[in-house]
Amino acid sequence: MTDVLIYHDSERSPELRHEVPHAIIDPFFYVERNGTRHVVIGSLDLPGVRAIGGFELHPTEEFGRDELVAKGLPVDGIRNEMALRICRGLGVESAVVPFWFPTQLADHLRANGIELRPDRAFFSERRRVKSGAELEGIRRAQKAANAGMGAARDLLRQATQNGSSLTLDGEPLTCERIKLAILQTFMEHDCTAESMIVAHGAQAAVGHDMGSGAIAPGETVVIDIWPRHTESGCYADMTRTFVVGEPPDEVVEWHRVTLQALERSLEAMRAGVRGKAVFDACCDVIEGAGYPTMRTKEQGKVLDEGFFHGLGHGVGLEVHEEPGMGLVDEHELVAGDVVTVEPGLYRQGYGGVRLEDLVIVSESGIENLTDFPYQLEP
Repeated sequence: MTDVLIYHDSERSPELRHEVPHAIIDPFFYVERNGTRHVVIGSLDLPGVRAIGGFELHPTEEFGRDELVAKGLPVDGIRNEMALRICRGLGVESAVVPFWFPTQLADHLRANGIELRPDRAFFSERRRVKSGAELEGIRRAQKAANAGMGAARDLLRQATQNGSSLTLDGEPLTCERIKLAILQTFMEHDCTAESMIVAHGAQAAVGHDMGSGAIAPGETVVIDIWPRHTESGCYADMTRTFVVGEPPDEVVEWHRVTLQALERSLEAMRAGVRGKAVFDACCDVIEGAGYPTMRTKEQGKVLDEGFFHGLGHGVGLEVHEEPGMGLVDEHELVAGDVVTVEPGLYRQGYGGVRLEDLVIVSESGIENLTDFPYQLEP
């Protein structure tokens, strides 16, 4: 049985948060030795971890932290020696660690005979099928996303066309105002967001341009939001595209093709299907309508129009995690995967359309967690 060593805080490490589902802002040690799960942590956070249950708990005093402090060692030296004492005390001679494991700490352990093997895939795979608490957190985050998108739609719906701009309550309707309404809605649903996309016009064709400024009638507004549920630390993700006023014919066609590609992709999804096969089903629709995709682009050339990104990604304790669905075929979908499906069409200097749903994969198909209409008109 593979031994495991993690040293981080569970706010920033999804690998650690998956094993210890409790928000702890200070770094601590997590060890799996012969299947037994150990947590070595300071007294401040001992009660919180004890309440979760399922761990062998060790206060840092058990491994002589007070003695190391009394010796006048620097903070890094205390951490390094603590890690070595923990490994020796628990009998760990070789362990798998996350790919980001601190280099200085790894050097110290290896110099003292502890073998460490960084393995990103090891931790990604164990996080793909979510725990019950994680699934509940994702569902709650998606409810917040649905509500946030509704708040954005309502502002667009209430806006008045005033020449070259949209106005609301006598002021220009801006991306910033929409973002504030979305964020306030997230907070009402016990969720947060450090960033989101509300991109209008030409901004909507520039990848992860977060969007800014006043919105004009007739231009596409791509809204891509990924709230994080505060208690579980889990994300959701969704995208819709709106046009206030008469949508241009080109945009109407983009939207029709994108929605058809989304529907075809959802139909293709179930456990055992490779992510690339779903991507291919999407590209078949888009290429059939005459638009370029990553499959048809010339090797070595940049594709910045048509469908120029992957179809989707896993969502959980990170907003982008395994599995991916794109040209690089690494995974079969498994029952319990939570993934996005997000086709789009774009033209640089003009705008774009993207639609994104969040689904849970099952043996027979998918459960779609996104409950929001697709139409362009708000």
